[in-house]
Formats: sequence, structure tokens, C-alpha cells
Amino acid sequence: MSIYFCMHVALLALMVWPLTSQSMETVEAGRHPEPTKVRFLEPGQQDAWPRVLQRIEMSSDILVYRFQVAANDQVVAQLGRVERVKVALAAESGSIAVLYPDLEEPYRSIFAKIIEGIEAQVGAPVASFAVGGPLSAQDIMAQLKRLDVKVVIALGRQGMKAASTLDQQVGVVAGGVVSPPTGDGRSFPIVSLAPDPRMLFERLKHFMPDVRRVIVVYDPKQNAWLIRLARDAARAQGLELQAIEAGDLKNAVRVYQDVLSTADPKRDALWLPQDSTTVEESSVLPLILESAWNRNLAVFSSNVTHVKRGALFSLYPNNVALGRQLASSAMSLPGGNAALVVPMKDALLAVNIRTAGHLGLQLSPRQQAFDLVFPVR
Repeated sequence: MSIYFCMHVALLALMVWPLTSQSMETVEAGRHPEPTKVRFLEPGQQDAWPRVLQRIEMSSDILVYRFQVAANDQVVAQLGRVERVKVALAAESGSIAVLYPDLEEPYRSIFAKIIEGIEAQVGAPVASFAVGGPLSAQDIMAQLKRLDVKVVIALGRQGMKAASTLDQQVGVVAGGVVSPPTGDGRSFPIVSLAPDPRMLFERLKHFMPDVRRVIVVYDPKQNAWLIRLARDAARAQGLELQAIEAGDLKNAVRVYQDVLSTADPKRDALWLPQDSTTVEESSVLPLILESAWNRNLAVFSSNVTHVKRGALFSLYPNNVALGRQLASSAMSLPGGNAALVVPMKDALLAVNIRTAGHLGLQLSPRQQAFDLVFPVR
């Protein structure tokens, strides 16, 4: 290791150490450290030195800084050994940032896992900002501009609303929602929380090879895009898809009454999409599940909570994988922000063993790769 390199690392450690010492003292005193001014390197030194861009996070015992490093892996390795400092590497170009709602648990952990997947796919930490948190919208926008962010991944309705106010030059990919919001706001690509119908139908055929027809009742305002995909997915599995439109709850109830009285349990299965119009959960869902149980009709769902209540199975988000999918979309985002909705491509499997037994299916959790099993034993 050259003397020149050792001097660089030593000087950088001296620059950072007072900050870590302050953190240690204040933590021991039982209080959070006060903000500390960070000394920036001179422009002429940036090619040889990591440059502190911003302090992005502060926990009770670790000060976290964001560095931009000019292709010097040895410097990065030494930085990572500085006690009580976590080093985050900022992408030097095509920077990606995340906007997510400032919500309590369990949602906070969900967003954290999605961001973990985004960072894994990008190969570096990304700047993330809680919408509705202590930072104002103006503060967030100023930070995005300072970091030269090219693409924003907006999570949830709040993230999408905040992203809709960005300059048109900033690309946006949205996730953490089922379907696009209605309205005349800015449109952008969306990775939906709805599982890909192909995966649902593949799992259905695995469990019930004799099924020939899938029946689904849907509101076209919410799920026309999903049904278009489902038609192709059904054909690929040798299934007939009977998709029935229902624009309001009253019409949906009438359709369900007809379907549940005429469906053939030996060859038909009922699919419940994530649809607030046609799958009303307080009164309609219990009637659907009870009638299907009495007639031995298989019901599968795009909503994991329905499995707990009696649906045979569902696919639900693998949050890390969802983050990877969002990052891939962001990294390949073309210009123009064309409106496009794509389903979730990687998911976990939830199964109701009691319902499976009622339908005469032998689904042992020990023999199957189930991620979630109901009833919980």
C-alpha cells in the first residue's frame, strides 16, 4: 500500500473521527447528537478523495454519511472500517431516489424491505425520503435536485402524489399500489401489487389439474389492464377465462349469485382480484366464501388476507423482490414517462390447509413450498 494512499486514509479518518466521538459522548449521555457541520473537500481533490455529500440518517449510536467515491475501492474499504460510521456510496450518474410514505409499523418495515431490494438491484445505497415526515416537500425537492436525481421510485399513494409535482425531466416509476389512480395528474409506469395472473393460474393448475375455467368479476375502471393480461395467461395454461364486468357493488352481487349457483365445482374456480368494487370485504366476501364452501367450489385470490378467511390460496408480495423489479424498471426507464402498468413478477405463496382438505386436496406443508399457512397452528 503506497505512502500516498495511507496519508489519504489517515487524513480522512481524522476528518470523520470528531463526528464519531461526538456521537459516542452524546449517546452515553442519553441524548441524540446535535447536527455537525461537515467539512467538504476542495474541488481539485475530488478525483482522489471521497467527498461528503450529505448526512442522510442518524440513529442513536451511528452517524451515517453519504460519500461519492471516484473509483477507488481501496479507499472505500478503509472507510468501511472507521468505527461507528456507516458509509453509503452514492451513484455517480443516473442517480435513483425513493419517495415513500411516513407510516408506522408494519408499513415502515415493508418499505424498508422494498428499498433493500432496490439497493440490491442498483448495487449501491439510494437516497430515500419519507413523504409526510419532518422534511417538507420543498426540502425533498431541493435535496433531489442537489443529488442530481434522474429517476424517482415513488411508493404508495403519497409517494406518487409527491412525485407528480416533480419536473418532467425527472423520470418516475411507481410501486406499492394495486392500480393507477384516477384523475388527470401526471402518469408514469407502475409496478402493481397485483400478482401476475400467469403465476396465479400456474399455481391453480398445480393444485387442481382438472380445472378448465376461471371465473372473475371485476370493475373495468380498476382492473381492465389486469384482465387483458389474464386472458393471455389463461390460454397459456389451457384455461378458459370468463371475465364479467361489474361497475358497481349491486351489479357485482347479482353476478356472484348467478356464478355461485351455476358454477361446476369439478371444472370451475373463482378468482377474486384486488378490486374494491366487486370484492367488498365486510359483507360480500363472507357470502362468496360461505357459498363456495357449501358447493365445494375453489376460490383463489390476489389478496393474502382472503386466505385467512377461507380462500384456497393467494400470492402476496416478496418485498425485496418487488424492490428489485422496481429498480430494474427505473434503470431502464425510457424518456417520456409513458403510462404502463405491470403486475408483480415475484411473489410468496399463502395456502389455507383447512380449505384444501375440504376440497379433497392433499397439501402437506412439509411437502410443499408454502411461505404462509392458515389456519395458524
